[in-house]
Amino acid sequence: MPPIPGSGLAKGLAVTLRTMTKRSHTAQYPEVQPELPPRSRGVIGLFEENCTVCMLCARECPDWCIYIDSHKETVPAAAPGGRERSRNVLDRFAIDFSLCMYCGICIEVCPFDALFWSPEFEYAETDIHELTHERDKLREWMWTVPAPPALDPAAEEPKEIAAARKAVEKAETAAAAAAAAAAAEANPATTAPDSTTAPEGDA
Repeated sequence: MPPIPGSGLAKGLAVTLRTMTKRSHTAQYPEVQPELPPRSRGVIGLFEENCTVCMLCARECPDWCIYIDSHKETVPAAAPGGRERSRNVLDRFAIDFSLCMYCGICIEVCPFDALFWSPEFEYAETDIHELTHERDKLREWMWTVPAPPALDPAAEEPKEIAAARKAVEKAETAAAAAAAAAAAEANPATTAPDSTTAPEGDA
């Protein structure tokens, strides 16, 4: 059945009339901050202690907006006769937010949890060069990252926590056994004669 001429116009006017009867809600920004969803993508924070300079985030970034510089340092051997090791030391970690498209790939591929989303979005600048945040600025954003949501009480315990708890319990058991053995060596118990054994020479 062909549509009635003018039906589209009537539907549009009906939507307009329904909207006109509703009261508008004005967001009083910036006096009142908006309530953002818990997984909002505002800015990226850097937890520098977890960064191993593996360069995965910079290699996977489709915009090439992550800049990392580092150098190698020699770490002395932990034990006598051991071999010295080299480790990467972070010199520069910067993100150019004028190029970033907020895809989150860098956060997803980081194997050491060094990058996090922060809901902060008020970092506009009058100069585009100021949108390149160095590691000190990224570290400041880290303190605005919300805490992760609590686990479901019925959920399984994470494998990392379970493994850590087992290791601690094993170490505590070994320490208790060693303390008991040391106490036994320090205070040897005297063996008392058995009262049920008859003395020699008694008939």
